Amino acid sequence: MVDHLANTEINSQRIAAVESCFGTSGQPLALPGRVLLGEGVLTKECRKKAKPRIFFLFNDILVYGSIVLNKRRYCSQHIIPLEEVTLEPLPETLQAKNRWMIKTAKKSFVVSAASTTERQEWISHIEECVRRQLLATGHQPTTEHAAPWIPDKATDICMRCTQTRFSALTRRHHCRKCGFVVCAECSRERFLLPRLSPKPLRVCSLCYRELAAQQCKEEGEQQGGDSPGQLAHLGGPGGGTSSCDDDDSDEDRDVSWPSRVEFYTSGVSWSSFHS
Repeated sequence: MVDHLANTEINSQRIAAVESCFGTSGQPLALPGRVLLGEGVLTKECRKKAKPRIFFLFNDILVYGSIVLNKRRYCSQHIIPLEEVTLEPLPETLQAKNRWMIKTAKKSFVVSAASTTERQEWISHIEECVRRQLLATGHQPTTEHAAPWIPDKATDICMRCTQTRFSALTRRHHCRKCGFVVCAECSRERFLLPRLSPKPLRVCSLCYRELAAQQCKEEGEQQGGDSPGQLAHLGGPGGGTSSCDDDDSDEDRDVSWPSRVEFYTSGVSWSSFHS
């Protein structure tokens, strides 16, 4: 299909139409050899609630954005190289159907289709494009993925201390390492996660201690067993970041929360693939 559509007028027109819908807020999408294979509206599970998003599948990238006026105006364009994508189908439940997870090193999130057939079409087409892209580039599949954020509605209490109850005055926060919903006290620390951002990001107390221990171990190995130096990747106090708190408090106790995927297994779209 890619070879059949490449360098054709209809493919150029389709890509130009997508660029036009995003307007000046989007990046140019036309490249030699790039083919638009499919498009459709999927429901993306966001932090506060699920929202419809427009998705475009090219032979080398996946593009999605917010819908202002369907088939006419889109915004908030996101471009994901397919060689970085891994898909994870999610089981069906009474409350949630036709879902799967799109995982990359920088961002992972859950989407759902309007029907089982549509879901299978998206998954099979994306996986085939990923396979071809990896073959063409010689790259290996990505093995490290960003944690999907647990939706706010999944819990009314902090998933670390299990004591703080969220309210209009007590805000929810997300750990950028594990994706758990935590309170401000349990996410006081910042740590540099190079795959996600050049700046230190908010992490929960448990992930902070695990990351700090791993960094100390790596620095010790690099120095031949000498005492490791000061952690250089941690965000210090100031700029909204609090100082470290290394005592063994209840906020770091081992709570038997379900895994991230278990949160996603509980609890009018259109699509078309071009031929």
